[in-house]
Amino acid sequence: MTGSTISTTDAERDARLVNSDGHGVAPGEIAIGVIIGRTSEFFDFFVYAIASVLVFPKLVFPFLDPLAGTLASFAVFALAFLARPVGTAIFTAIDRAYGRGAKLTVALFLLGGSTAAIAFLPGHAAIGAGSALLLALFRMGQGVALGGSWDGLASLLALNAPRDRRGWYAMIPQLGAPLGLIVASLLFAFLIWALPAEDFLGWGWRYPFFVAFAINVVALFARLRIVVTPDYARLFERRTLHPAPVAETVRHEWRVIVLGAFAPLASFAMFHMVTVYPLSWVFLFTSESPVRFLLIEAAAAALGVGAIMLSGRLADLYGRRNVLAGTAVAIAAFSGFAPQLLGAGEAGEAAFMLVGFVLLGLAFGQSSGALSARFTLARRYTGSALTSDLAWLFGAGFAPLAALWISANYGLMASGAYLLSGAVATLAALWLNRELGQQQEV
Repeated sequence: MTGSTISTTDAERDARLVNSDGHGVAPGEIAIGVIIGRTSEFFDFFVYAIASVLVFPKLVFPFLDPLAGTLASFAVFALAFLARPVGTAIFTAIDRAYGRGAKLTVALFLLGGSTAAIAFLPGHAAIGAGSALLLALFRMGQGVALGGSWDGLASLLALNAPRDRRGWYAMIPQLGAPLGLIVASLLFAFLIWALPAEDFLGWGWRYPFFVAFAINVVALFARLRIVVTPDYARLFERRTLHPAPVAETVRHEWRVIVLGAFAPLASFAMFHMVTVYPLSWVFLFTSESPVRFLLIEAAAAALGVGAIMLSGRLADLYGRRNVLAGTAVAIAAFSGFAPQLLGAGEAGEAAFMLVGFVLLGLAFGQSSGALSARFTLARRYTGSALTSDLAWLFGAGFAPLAALWISANYGLMASGAYLLSGAVATLAALWLNRELGQQQEV
């Protein structure tokens, strides 16, 4: 399939008009498209995550006690990560048959539609168990769509990056995570502060999901703006960004997929330990207002933006693998006293968040596609998508559920074991990758 046969949608046609002069796309333009796209995805992600703590236990699981209701909510939260690889398989077939523009349009409208549908979710009081079933269905819809939203723009950005600045360009897609969290946290904090509790639980919480749909529409055009360019089409035709069959990719690249999925686990475990999990702990086991904690979270995420940018500089100086290994060791050390900080009152919570986001930014900034260069060129696009799906599934999908369950049953200190396991997995994957690389060079 070539760029000339890519299916045309209304949004894609409008994006093509912007590029009607046939000009090339600079790395800076690609970076903007990547940041907008990732911020949109993570805003959706955090809107749902925050509602999983503050809303769904009372709206969907009111028949359970607060802890059990939150655990049930986190179980539904994990469904999206289970559905992502399915979405990758489905949308890879769509990509091969109809083109990248059609794939992105369908995936992002499915993502936006699933997110907007949650805004209309009736509670358990209205339809009983049907509320939980609908929530699970919409959550799986989000997961399938996220698997299909892989656009290859991060790979395109890396291909256009100067060789001595690969680390800097690798961190750019990761900026979407803290930016999405900042917007979601501030929006929820405002709604909780401005509305009585009854109004917030009745209708106020629904507004962020409508906002998410609107942001998805903007993100769709920003991504199509790049995808339909002549530069992108040429790379597609040379198979640099060609979607290989999933079964073929797994058969030939399974070793790299497995190592690539485990290499970023330290950062992905850290990701939820400083975003979703602490909000649930504070909300369930302290008397602190969620507004204050959401504001702390937004401030810490802003610090995380700076740490992600710093990771790019460090990676260019010392190598991405060294940065990943060094931050994994730091996260392992942090796991030994992080729970003590979280349980040390308001000052301890703030220190936990600030230190945690610095470590998260340094690690997460280089976690995307750390081993993607090991894929053969023809299967790099699909292999990178599968690696990302599995890394999120193993490292993040069950993190809030596992950490909260461990803390509730074995004490707050035990939650550090989850962080430690992620750090050990990262160091083991990086070591195995090095060993395999040396064997292949012999």
